[in-house]
Amino acid sequence: MQVESQPKLGSQEKRPVKTINKWKVMIENPKFFPFMLLVPVLIFFIVWNVVPLLWMVGLSFYKYSMITSDGISFTGLANYIDIFKNADIWSALSKTFLFVILGVGIQTVLGLSLGFLFWGSSRLPGRRLALTLLFSPMILTPVAAGTFFKLMYDPVFGIVNYYTQMWFGKTIDFLGDGNWAYPAVLLVDIWMWTPFMILMTLAALGSVPKAELEAAEVDRLPWTKRLWYVVLPHGKFILMLGILLRTIDSFKTMDLIYTMTSGGPGNKTELIAITLFRQAFNGFSMGSASALAIIALLIAIAFTSIYLYILTFKERKA
Repeated sequence: MQVESQPKLGSQEKRPVKTINKWKVMIENPKFFPFMLLVPVLIFFIVWNVVPLLWMVGLSFYKYSMITSDGISFTGLANYIDIFKNADIWSALSKTFLFVILGVGIQTVLGLSLGFLFWGSSRLPGRRLALTLLFSPMILTPVAAGTFFKLMYDPVFGIVNYYTQMWFGKTIDFLGDGNWAYPAVLLVDIWMWTPFMILMTLAALGSVPKAELEAAEVDRLPWTKRLWYVVLPHGKFILMLGILLRTIDSFKTMDLIYTMTSGGPGNKTELIAITLFRQAFNGFSMGSASALAIIALLIAIAFTSIYLYILTFKERKA
């Protein structure tokens, strides 16, 4: 009669306990724990950013149309060469640069002015309510704002033409007239995003130490010197960050203008993002659209590099 060997008690229970203890030690390790927190973010970033970017870069060297049966063929730099030869794309780029310069410039000036006004009136009655109402355009979606202003600009029943008829005796087709369409959509973008620059200005002013402001007041420095020597050194990073974010966002503006004019009349309001949309989803030319997207990405990176260079110029010079 054979006696079956009995498993040692606890032999199968020790392994899970060792594994749990091992993970517990790794989690409690201050050198390893931050990397564990970053792993989900890195996975998300790689899957949704790096992989599509690499796919787009590779596709930009191929001729690929989704509406023909020609298949995919390698063309090298042909897509990029065609883009640089295309006058319509250069026209869209020029309109985009003008849109960025005027839009971000006016938003910055208005944001700084109103930000200083609200910063200096902290005891003003109704200040919080006024700020809440002032920030409301920023939380609207561009499609909703575009639809709203498209109705306001309507030449038949729009409220804007009601006042133009009252004051000037005539109606203007703001979105159908080539001379008025571009300023009309630019004005909507300024209305939407000036509150963002006000918010960044208030954040920059809030970062200034009160002790330095009080010292400047005791020394009776003029407001220009207070601004240059006290406020600007502490708040310039936040202000430049706001300008950088608005520049990149303005450069890729598409949904607001597409809702209001679809790039028209003609191509008067067609920015580079709308041209890219037409190539990709109207013409289904994915190769050339990918090349144009890469060029737009490089321009955005150039904007970022310029702003960072300006921001760190004094530190590098010192």
